[in-house]
Amino acid sequence: MAYRLGKNLRLLPMLRLFRPPVVLLLLLVVALLTACGSTSGSPAQKQLNLYAWSEYIPPKMLDEFTSKTGIKVNYDTFSSNEELLAKLQAGGKGYDLIIVSDYTVDILKKQQQLEALDPARLPNFKNIDSSFKNPPYDPGNRFTVPYQWGTVGLAVNTRKLQRPITRWADLWDPAFKGKVVLLDDEYEVLGMALQSLGYDKNTKDPSQLRAAQAKLLRLRPNIKLFDSDSPKTALLSGEAWLGMVWNGEAALAQREDPAIRYLCPQEGCGIWHDNWAIPKGASHKEAALAFINFSLSPEAGILITQAYPYSNPNRSALELLRRTEPKLYSAYMASPATNPDPAFLKRAQPVEDKGSETPLWDRTWTEVKGEGGS
Repeated sequence: MAYRLGKNLRLLPMLRLFRPPVVLLLLLVVALLTACGSTSGSPAQKQLNLYAWSEYIPPKMLDEFTSKTGIKVNYDTFSSNEELLAKLQAGGKGYDLIIVSDYTVDILKKQQQLEALDPARLPNFKNIDSSFKNPPYDPGNRFTVPYQWGTVGLAVNTRKLQRPITRWADLWDPAFKGKVVLLDDEYEVLGMALQSLGYDKNTKDPSQLRAAQAKLLRLRPNIKLFDSDSPKTALLSGEAWLGMVWNGEAALAQREDPAIRYLCPQEGCGIWHDNWAIPKGASHKEAALAFINFSLSPEAGILITQAYPYSNPNRSALELLRRTEPKLYSAYMASPATNPDPAFLKRAQPVEDKGSETPLWDRTWTEVKGEGGS
């Protein structure tokens, strides 16, 4: 409501003309109008502080949300779930909406750091495919709503490499000295080394972690860089010939260079699910709910897939994409980076919370990166 206190005060001289019951009624109306004006019109209610992965939220979607609602979005970025956790666990406040991955949801729920969502405020949740609802890390979607999902696999520039690359173990070939890019992600990289040794990607066995550490140290001469923000850049420039990438990065690389191939290695690959969530104590919870619902619309879903083609859980968005952009839809459906087949997914394993062994994993990763890490 657009009334302001200054305008309402003009009614006060007129109150003397009415009997007490009417005066009380009018005073109540004035109070209600004043209260409405002090909330919806407040500049503090017209902003949203978003914390998410870099190169992940389409600027066009942010602009359209602001145009539609008048809510300005302040977009701050992180490069790993561990960076997000460290910020929140250190008492970092001020964020109203975050992107959080599956295993990280478990951690934040245990720490009671997430706000429960109001389903009535999220009518577009109906657009999410049923297979992505009610996930094991958040039964009933009490705290999260799907944003995107995907895999972590091996990208190969087939223009540089004519021989078949099918395993993580191929990365250790001395012919690839200084030609490998890896994600700057401890759970995926250590997990890859464990898989290459035939171990569980999420092991809590110290001896197996030591073996993975030793194997990664032997890989060091081949590693050009660790990069979680844009690993495709090294592949497209030719600095790296192959390496571990997010599926969306592989899809973007393939748009620029069809010679980039993406696969799930024989030892197994990764799979992840990213979600919207509202941190406990968010100052602009209503704005956060409005943005989540906006992102779940088919039109916003298309913007997401156009800009950052990971895998989209929004069934209605993909159907709209099929009707309006058949060429992009066909490319999406044909690529294992965006639409992995059952055989690919059968070998995909998610990251799990390491619980009490988290410090051991952190220490192992620090030692790996400390050996001349980039």
